[in-house]
Amino acid sequence: MEATIIEGNIFTDQRGSVSFVNDFKFLGIERFYIIENSEMHPIRAWQGHKLDSKNFYCIAGSFQISFVKVDNWENPSSDLIVESVVLSAGVSAVLNIPCGYANAIKSLEKGSRLLSFSTLPLDQVSSDDVRFDVNNWKIGD
Repeated sequence: MEATIIEGNIFTDQRGSVSFVNDFKFLGIERFYIIENSEMHPIRAWQGHKLDSKNFYCIAGSFQISFVKVDNWENPSSDLIVESVVLSAGVSAVLNIPCGYANAIKSLEKGSRLLSFSTLPLDQVSSDDVRFDVNNWKIGD
C-alpha cells in the first residue's frame, strides 16, 4: 500500500466557509492528535510505524510531510526514496500514510497546526513506534 491524498473541498458563502473531505472514512481510527511544532524546532523527524497508519489534515498554516517506506526496522537503508507532500489549511485534503512508513513533519508557517488520526490503540503504541535520527534521510525540499 502507498501513501495517498484524499481530496476534499472548501465551500464558502456570505456566512463563512466549511472545509470537508467526504471521501475520508474513519474506519479503524482509534485516536487523534493536534500537532503544532515550535518555532525553534519546526521539524519532527523521523518517526516510523510498523502497524499504525497515519492520516494528516492541516487545520492552520501549512506543513511539508515527508515519508519513506522502511526496508529494515533495525538498520534501514540510508538511500531510500523520500516522498513529500505539502498540506495547507487553504486546501482541504487528508494525507494517508499506511503502516510500514516513517514520516517527518515540517512546519512551513508560524502557528501551523496539523490534525493526526491514528489507527493503533494507545496501549499498543510503545511497541510500534520507531524513532530514527533526523539526519537518517533528507527531508524533501
